[in-house]
Amino acid sequence: MSASTTKTGRAAWLAAAALLLAACGSAPPAPRADWVAAWGSAMLAQPAPSADARPVPWRQPMRDVSLRQVARVAVAGQALRVRVSNLFGDEPLVVDAASVARVAALDPQPVLDAATLLPLRFAGRREVTVPARAEVWSDPVELALPALADVAVQWHVQTGPAQASVHPGSRMRSWAVAGNRADVADWAQAVAQEGWWHLEAVDVRAAGPLPVLVATGDSITDGYGVPSGSYQRWTDALSRRLVAEKREAAVVNTGIGGGRLLREGLGPSLVSRFDRDVLARTGATHAVVLIGVNDLGVSHRGKPTTAESRAALLAELKAGFTDIATRARARGVCLIVSTVLPYSGSGYYAPQAENEADRQALNAWLREPGRFDALLDFDARLRDPARPSHLRADVDNDGLHPSLAGYRLMAEAFPVEVLDRKCEKKLSAP
Repeated sequence: MSASTTKTGRAAWLAAAALLLAACGSAPPAPRADWVAAWGSAMLAQPAPSADARPVPWRQPMRDVSLRQVARVAVAGQALRVRVSNLFGDEPLVVDAASVARVAALDPQPVLDAATLLPLRFAGRREVTVPARAEVWSDPVELALPALADVAVQWHVQTGPAQASVHPGSRMRSWAVAGNRADVADWAQAVAQEGWWHLEAVDVRAAGPLPVLVATGDSITDGYGVPSGSYQRWTDALSRRLVAEKREAAVVNTGIGGGRLLREGLGPSLVSRFDRDVLARTGATHAVVLIGVNDLGVSHRGKPTTAESRAALLAELKAGFTDIATRARARGVCLIVSTVLPYSGSGYYAPQAENEADRQALNAWLREPGRFDALLDFDARLRDPARPSHLRADVDNDGLHPSLAGYRLMAEAFPVEVLDRKCEKKLSAP
């Protein structure tokens, strides 16, 4: 080969390389996709009763039973993944088949869009064993979902633990049937039960990063009084408001009815579950906490209090709120705290004047500037101006919980502009 031929070949190679580099440089960047929490629930322990009066498919420990559960995703996505929880189980949870599908209708049993029924896998396998006290994510499933789409998650429990991980306050029925029906759309013989079993989270792959608001607290957030399947919790109304206003932001509800800030109620205390149920939700950017009425109410229900005991409780509550604020700042999650709603109309807690004074004192402390990234004053919005210790009659359900109109007002009162705010990580208290 001559020197001129070598030079010609080298020039041609360099020209081709230059064209390739130019093409690479001019190609548009690949669109960014982010996993975000689109639905969630907070798990509680549910031991198997000694005499289980529930329908056979629902009896614990579950054996050879298929479950169908519905989750409404707050934001649109092109794919989803599911987290299976055995958080409170002492034995493994064995699932040997699972699937997901779009729900076409709730009538009253979910009617599935059979064309969207897709297998759910775990590390490439249809079966998964979730160890005791553990949780497992599924592999991604390519399934396009609009905001506020209902998704059916169904799986066959080969063997379950005696103590299930459950969210009883689902305000949504789930369905069970004997045998393996995980890949079947029609469940004619299924039996309904209120609650979610072992289903803790659904994430979607969104087009890019967006705000994720995790709302947590007690039965007011959990949705006491909301008819099953009606989606009328205050967080549901907020999700609809965000979609109507064309604001891309996810709202995830991890409230627990009967929950308390400091001590166990009907489930774990908020301080003990705050990291897991709030800060660790995928892509969490904001959190709103509404809690304290059960801490106050339980302290005096059916027993005397003293000035010393009430002062000690207030000091503990302030320490608890300060603790979760510190943890949120360390993760860069904007913390929005609500004032405690009036409950003097509650026959269950029947507060006296000194107990109402404690609520007012706690709210005054919560309102002090700089304690949190934002304050949500639900007390001011829902209290009766003529009787500030009571809920307004038009938003009152039972003296303790807001009515459905009250939940709608809470969603309307939420300052959506706070979701535009980004909070930097801070490792020290303010």
